[in-house]
Amino acid sequence: MGTEIDNTRFSEADYSQFSERLSQETERLCAILQANAPDQQPPVTGFELEAWLLDHNYFPFPINQHFLERMASPLVVPELSRFNIELNGTPQVVRQDALRRLEIELESTWQGCQQVAHELGAMLILIGILPTIRNADLCMANISPLKRYLALNEQVLKSRAGRPIQLDIRGREHLRLTHHDVMLEAATTSFQVHLQPPRQQFTRYFNASLLLSAPMVAAAANSPFLFETSLWDETRIPLFEQAVDTGGRDHPEQRRVTFGNAYLESPDDWLRENIACFPVMLPTRLGGEPSQFNHLRLHNGTIWRWNRPLVGIDGHGNPHLRIEHRVLPAGPSIADMIANAALYLGATTFLANLGHPPEADLCFEAARENFYRAARDGLDASILWLDGERHPIRQVLLEEVLPMASQGLKLLGVDEEDRDDYLGLLHARIDSGQNGAAWQRAYIDQHGQDFFRMAAAYLQHQRSGMPVHEWDI
Repeated sequence: MGTEIDNTRFSEADYSQFSERLSQETERLCAILQANAPDQQPPVTGFELEAWLLDHNYFPFPINQHFLERMASPLVVPELSRFNIELNGTPQVVRQDALRRLEIELESTWQGCQQVAHELGAMLILIGILPTIRNADLCMANISPLKRYLALNEQVLKSRAGRPIQLDIRGREHLRLTHHDVMLEAATTSFQVHLQPPRQQFTRYFNASLLLSAPMVAAAANSPFLFETSLWDETRIPLFEQAVDTGGRDHPEQRRVTFGNAYLESPDDWLRENIACFPVMLPTRLGGEPSQFNHLRLHNGTIWRWNRPLVGIDGHGNPHLRIEHRVLPAGPSIADMIANAALYLGATTFLANLGHPPEADLCFEAARENFYRAARDGLDASILWLDGERHPIRQVLLEEVLPMASQGLKLLGVDEEDRDDYLGLLHARIDSGQNGAAWQRAYIDQHGQDFFRMAAAYLQHQRSGMPVHEWDI
């Protein structure tokens, strides 16, 4: 969805022409992937991080156009709403001090953003769901004025025959409401870790990402409230799935936001599924050669798998595949997020390089159920694990996933000091039980339903740079 488009209304001819180009590009890429050319490139990582612009009353501040003009950085770009922005990291080969370099660059970009926000009378916050967001803020007046977002809204509603979005989330409390556009999606902000593995190992890395999604979302959960209602520890998951629901409740295999339907058996399974299960949503006219895969990439950008395969083009014009791990929320601190990235990169590398594929020991349906249990209950969840038994997820993280991550990062050549620092931070967070969601719940339990006071305390802690397990209540 990062590609801007020229128009927002489409004819039957537009759909036909786009679908033809999409099929051609899909067949071309499938042939390249099936050739399985040797790829000795070590894993590469990067990230996207979504943030909130606030006014000094802790309400969303819809000024991202002014902010981005003043910021003038290619690493900071617009998001769906006028009160969100997206920060990007320069891709890094995963070795030696790569994680530290990611943190240093993100800290530098974030400080630049803070300065610009201050000049505009605004504040910035990193949190999965802003606790002070109001349903009235999520309106079309606050959508970023890019044609791709306007067209997306029209197409989602068209697919629903004009029926409004019905939000229905059962957590600790129950929230039901009706919404008339896709702007509910803007209430969710993420830290998306990208991983480009060697091409011949893509299937193994992708399946490992699915398997690890439950432990990852439990460790990182930071979105327990929506509209002052206590829901899932990572409410961002059901909120995003329902916010752009195109009628997939009756056809789960066609949900545009999804955990998926199966492990990959070959690296092109998802490409064929894209055509078979997901109607074209934005059939805009695109230039470029078929080797750029522009139509394929735009179509894939309208399908939000929680682990999404992406196609990139390298400096020599060759395509590569990477995984966009979308399960992580923004925040609570920069150190917390880089630690989450370290956990993901290390554990996926460990599992992808085992002689015996671990997905053979945990069926896809169990991995999917684990994910939603972990999103709902966070570090209090229990999941089915590789031994066929059900365990508390904190035990799985401490006794299995963290050691996997340490070995995986060692295999990648990441510096021992960085391995110990980032995974030590994770160990302290999991052992204490205080991730972002737990801190927010504890704050409200102790101080009452004052979400503005909580947002102020959260922001103060975030600015300190301390990891969340060190935050007081």
